[in-house]
Amino acid sequence: MTASQAAIKRLYFGDNLQVLRAHVADESIHLIYLDPPFNSKRDYNLLFKTPKGQQSDASITAFEDTWHWGQQAEDEFRELMRCGNTDVAELMQALRSFLKENDMMAYLVMMANRLLELHRVLKPTGSLYLHCDPTASHYLKVVLDGIFGKEFFVNEIIWKRYGSHNDHGQGSKHFGRTHDSILLYSKTEVRQWNQLFMPLSPGYVDSTYRGAESDGRRFATTPMTGPGGAEKGNPVFEWNGHTRAWRYSKETMQRLHDEGRLHYSKTGYVRQKLYLDESRGVAVQDMWDDISSLSGAHAERMGYPTQKPLALLERIISASSNEGDVVLDPFCGCGTALHAAEKLSRGWIGIDITHLSVSLIEKRMRQAFPGIPFTVEGTPRDLDAARDLAERDKHQFQLWACTLVGAQPYKGGKKGADGGLDGLLWAETAKGKVEKVIVQVKGGTHVSRANIATLKGDIDREKAAIGLFVTLQPPTKEMVKEAAAAGHFETPHLQQKQWPKVQILTIAGLLDGSERPQFPDLSLGEQTYKAAKKHSREQTTGALF
Repeated sequence: MTASQAAIKRLYFGDNLQVLRAHVADESIHLIYLDPPFNSKRDYNLLFKTPKGQQSDASITAFEDTWHWGQQAEDEFRELMRCGNTDVAELMQALRSFLKENDMMAYLVMMANRLLELHRVLKPTGSLYLHCDPTASHYLKVVLDGIFGKEFFVNEIIWKRYGSHNDHGQGSKHFGRTHDSILLYSKTEVRQWNQLFMPLSPGYVDSTYRGAESDGRRFATTPMTGPGGAEKGNPVFEWNGHTRAWRYSKETMQRLHDEGRLHYSKTGYVRQKLYLDESRGVAVQDMWDDISSLSGAHAERMGYPTQKPLALLERIISASSNEGDVVLDPFCGCGTALHAAEKLSRGWIGIDITHLSVSLIEKRMRQAFPGIPFTVEGTPRDLDAARDLAERDKHQFQLWACTLVGAQPYKGGKKGADGGLDGLLWAETAKGKVEKVIVQVKGGTHVSRANIATLKGDIDREKAAIGLFVTLQPPTKEMVKEAAAAGHFETPHLQQKQWPKVQILTIAGLLDGSERPQFPDLSLGEQTYKAAKKHSREQTTGALF
């Protein structure tokens, strides 16, 4: 990478394995955070059922946390056998012998290939945080030991994301599952580390800082004896009638005495004063129960199902990187790690395999940090790139095209679940009244009047106000006539009273800005993601993080 580190701000659409290999240089990343899909919404037992007749499906959608064993998993397993790291090859062969060809093994194979690349791009001072839950954390730790070396395991952080899971009423027979694990590994022994602190609890202050000066300044006391005694090289001398192996030299003891920082008991025994107003707090430990998940009507919630709180990512980024360093998230979802990195003046690289996520992140970053420059790679920016995507992946083309008109993918964008619809957004026709706007996308080489007739039928079936037909090909005259014959949707309570009921929009026109959908824009509803809160540099605080 030739650009200055602080200027690196890139978002990639694509398979992170290919993006890492093609675009991220060796030892160029200071900190990696990844929160890969780990089947958290599925019955854990399903992971161990070997699929029969399962079609190859290695793609990840935003609302479906699963990988399956298929041809891609088989191909990536063969890559691991030739990866050059014989420890990893032997480890994965042993895991396959134990787990067989099931979903869990497919997941571990694909994670191992990506973790090898992440190890390659990490700087010698860098750290990796892998966020997971008990579904696969034990297997992932073994894989990480094989790739990073077990001696470079640093912490297993327990994030208590829920206060309780009261599912016993539904017949559960287990303790409440309230936490995730975050596995921390370093590249070498010289990892970047910034110690973080949390405020002292009122109870701890009352029980510990019991001393007070005449002016009310509170203090605690701590022993002055040297750990390990004289055998550890601590100096031995007499002080105020007591001979011990002390923590400090006699000269330092005298200076502390002169500064009034020593406390003497009735027998003259000395302890050091620790003033409350000089305390940095308590060092952050590996049990994090002070950062809640984004449940309920949390202000940060954008509607993305696996969104993590900013405070969680700010803590991680602050602990293991400095301003100007580069943070990488190869499964960036809705972009919380990138948001936190930008807020803390780091560079960042994000990768995701769905246009839904890339579009959401792009919108989030521009809303939260107006005017910041960053690049988006892999997402079509011209007609030729759009045609290429349509040929390579029809489903992803549909998801991307929906973002051009501001629509959310219908039913989360799951394949085969659209019933002829590809996208959905909402129109406000009067105060408190909301109507549907449906979207159909066609990326093929042939479109005709029949497509518009079908859309008109879908508008009636869905009781929608307006239908948008987004096409890669220019519409025919017959299509335009058919759309015009659908008439208008009337909004007598608004200033503009008529809107075309069927609207044909071309990819070319949407890309160059000459076309856009026409409807009363509501920009809210169950299928619409919330806007990100705008941040300013003055709002970035770091007392604890």
